[in-house]
Amino acid sequence: MDDRRKKLKFRAWRRGFREIDLILGNFADAALVGMDAASLDEFEALLNAPDQDVYAWITGQTAAPAEYETTTLARIRAFQLGLNRPTE
Repeated sequence: MDDRRKKLKFRAWRRGFREIDLILGNFADAALVGMDAASLDEFEALLNAPDQDVYAWITGQTAAPAEYETTTLARIRAFQLGLNRPTE
């Protein structure tokens, strides 16, 4: 795993909000290895957004702003629901 992926994985697991740690951390464990540069950029953008907002977007409590409504966010939603789990 390259340095960027390691840093993203670390950040995904240490957000400070346990529910989002579990969702993003587990997703990172399963999916980061196979992600291309564009998907990594999308994931990093989510990591830069406030935890409560990201959690609300993933769980469907609120709609994500257009710039965050990405393929990667859709994959995380599906992963969180137990659908289409990525494999390493």
